[in-house]
Amino acid sequence: MQHGFPGVFQYAYFVENLAASAAQFAALLGAGPFFITRHHKTDAFMYQDTSLEADVSYAFGYAGAAQIQLIEQHDATPSIYLDMFPSGSFGLHHVAKLVEDYPAAKQALVDQGIALSCELYADGVWASYFDTRPQIHCYTELHSISERILKTFSRWQAAHQNWHPGAPIFIEPASGT
Repeated sequence: MQHGFPGVFQYAYFVENLAASAAQFAALLGAGPFFITRHHKTDAFMYQDTSLEADVSYAFGYAGAAQIQLIEQHDATPSIYLDMFPSGSFGLHHVAKLVEDYPAAKQALVDQGIALSCELYADGVWASYFDTRPQIHCYTELHSISERILKTFSRWQAAHQNWHPGAPIFIEPASGT
């Protein structure tokens, strides 16, 4: 079954502060509202062949059809975020694709010689992060698809369509993530 996600659906930014960044995205791009997941935990996690998992919080919102993810790391644990951004620097970290055949999409990048830096399983979906900085100057995330996650994304899109600047920017927690 094809869900119509042939390209990038998400732009993810590593930020210093979720609240301040969400407010800036709302003011500049009309993005919002943002659904927050604080101190996200996974069911399975691999970073650089270890199970080392940094303490991160996420905020998800939409700016038009594009999903915006904001990522704040609360500790100094080695991570794909700190691999890209030295202390005190921030910016576009990754673009994400929803993929129908997660194992095949993952293998296609491996076959191209692109390094798998991190993989996780949480909330019923798999996600992997490939180091595509030499090609596109950021990481690429492959995100598996489940009916639950599609419903969550649809709910977030509907919230964006009904949201207007000046309305509350945050919704906690980001249930369904």
